[in-house]
Amino acid sequence: MQWRYIPKTPNYCFIAGTLLLSLPILMYGWGHFRRPPRSETQQELFRGIVYQRLIESNPRPVIIHIVTIDLNTPGIKPFVTPDIENLAKNRVQKQEIIDNETKARTTSEFVEEFQVKLAINGSYFHPFREVTPWDYYPYSGDKTKVLGQTISNSKIYASKKSSWYVLCFTNNNQAQIPGGEECPKNTIQGLAGDDVLVFQGKPKINIYANSSNDKPYSRVVAATDKAGKKLWLVLVDGKQPLYSEGFTKRELTKFMTKLGVYNAINLDGGGSTTLVVANPDKEGKPKILNAPTHTKIPMRDRPVANHLGFYID
Repeated sequence: MQWRYIPKTPNYCFIAGTLLLSLPILMYGWGHFRRPPRSETQQELFRGIVYQRLIESNPRPVIIHIVTIDLNTPGIKPFVTPDIENLAKNRVQKQEIIDNETKARTTSEFVEEFQVKLAINGSYFHPFREVTPWDYYPYSGDKTKVLGQTISNSKIYASKKSSWYVLCFTNNNQAQIPGGEECPKNTIQGLAGDDVLVFQGKPKINIYANSSNDKPYSRVVAATDKAGKKLWLVLVDGKQPLYSEGFTKRELTKFMTKLGVYNAINLDGGGSTTLVVANPDKEGKPKILNAPTHTKIPMRDRPVANHLGFYID
């Protein structure tokens, strides 16, 4: 009897499954090499806006990104993501405040859509879910709601909430962190965070206290000087062993106090932590300056409910 070799049919289901399971590893590996280097740098991004990257090694590896904005510089104007209703039409603001929805966008998409020159992610929001690299909420375009008072182009679209403090920009381009839950009446742009870290030059969080719940984390902070004409945006990368493992809130408060800020507010952090600058080439894509970790994948830009951006005329 003559034997004949019959080749096996490839198991396409097995191949597809293997590729699907290996996709997060491939995405992680690619993102790993795209992260900013662990080296210090400083540069003027635009007139009145300076970027600095700092490196710390103790008590753990940390990368800190600082944007210093001189609000006295002509042409610099803040802008907060509008809600869906404001975006659809110029509505008349009513006496009663309804917590309207926003359309989720990544910070890079926000920079492209509204043509701002620089932006960070903004307020805490809901609903939110993060299970796997493909199972999360929101995706870009999904509806979300912010937590705390939010103002875009003088229109309040989210009401104040207890213990959600605000960062406000008035009609004379002054930044304020009033230490309360509501912006003054002449506010043009405003958004909320969960904690005031520094108030009137003094730490509001006990930097010497030990708390088992205060874990190192990715952080976003906005801070002002006493006059409200100098603004700091501070982002701390986290959740990335040996690269940048983040700050506790106590460490963050201590760092902001050492920086010499007058008031500082903690914004949404974690995987939302993102700093984006517009590409000077109009055809180029915006550039992410830090190392976000959406769904635990480095350099993946998370869709969030709102943002704080800056125009430069």
